[in-house]
Amino acid sequence: MSEKSITILGSTGSIGKSTVDVIRRHPDLYRVKALTGNRNVSLLAEQAVLLKAETAVTASKDKYAELKELLDGKGVRIEAGDEAVAAAAAEDADWTMSSIVGAAGLIPTMEVVKRGKTLALANKETLVCAGEIVMKAIKDFKTTLVPVDSEHSAIFQTLEEKHRNAVDRILLTASGGPFREKDLAFMEKVTPEQAVAHPNWNMGAKISVDSATMMNKGLEIIEACHLFGFPAEKIEVLVHPQSIVHSAVGYKDGSVLAHMGMPDMRTPIAYALAYPERMDSPTERLDFTKIAALTFSHPDEERFPALRLATECLAKGQTATAVMNAANEVAVGAFLNRKIGFLDIVRTVENVVENAVLTPVTTIEEVIAADRKAREDARRCIEERIKR
Repeated sequence: MSEKSITILGSTGSIGKSTVDVIRRHPDLYRVKALTGNRNVSLLAEQAVLLKAETAVTASKDKYAELKELLDGKGVRIEAGDEAVAAAAAEDADWTMSSIVGAAGLIPTMEVVKRGKTLALANKETLVCAGEIVMKAIKDFKTTLVPVDSEHSAIFQTLEEKHRNAVDRILLTASGGPFREKDLAFMEKVTPEQAVAHPNWNMGAKISVDSATMMNKGLEIIEACHLFGFPAEKIEVLVHPQSIVHSAVGYKDGSVLAHMGMPDMRTPIAYALAYPERMDSPTERLDFTKIAALTFSHPDEERFPALRLATECLAKGQTATAVMNAANEVAVGAFLNRKIGFLDIVRTVENVVENAVLTPVTTIEEVIAADRKAREDARRCIEERIKR
């Protein structure tokens, strides 16, 4: 493979760190133009030195001086602020990883799309909030989109484009999180520490909580509809606790093409980095002789109503999914700060969606306005819940 210039948006997060780990093992293949992070500037500086990045950007302006001191004399350009993150995304890199968590990744991701190069998308909220707008822009700018979520990467690899009309169903697997066998009485008392302790994957706090509520899978249903162009009725969620089958595509002749591997995000990251080729990755190889069983079941939507809510919002349109995502981000933050209970997360989101005025959104600015209003409504709903 020839050398690629790359940018990592969100390099200090879970996906970003795994991307750095893959890249550092192949120093001759990649030239790092920019790394962006938020408040963990010590790690950002360490990554910038390790990968010889041209630019390091912190989204937090109050961290600029600290980052500048850490990288003094290292030959790395230092920038700070949301505008600087968007500017880094707009720089001409062959390949960009979008892994900023939450709706904050929307504007930088759109800057990547406008360049018409390769976008490795790990920020699912971009498509949840503005899927119609983003996918149209990807087509207009002829951007190559490679999904990085393990499930969507699996579908991307097993969906035969020439047989798209023969697809019978998309099988979207879910680990079920740490509470898949717990009752509502248990989940009512769940602590943040319990919720972030995912049994299979090492992820950030927000994504781990989303996995525990299964909101993560709800977001992935929405994302899959935008990515692959199939309606929600063709997407079937299966709880698969072993996280070996990452997703599958079923065809009308009865064939099912499944993507399998160890639960390690470096596998889909390596696939995205080398696409359309393949490269070596440091992930553990799947040993079939050590697999005791692979089990699958349907999710319990009574205990995990986020799945139903996500599907309902998808049917209502882009504004509803943007509102749902914004309310969820606020509610998860409130739970992690011990302001509300675990089950209150989805209750809050549902309350905000039910009371929202769902005016159609057709621009990124309108999506951001809907997002901002939903966050205000969610905070208000949480304050009212706390007062009870």
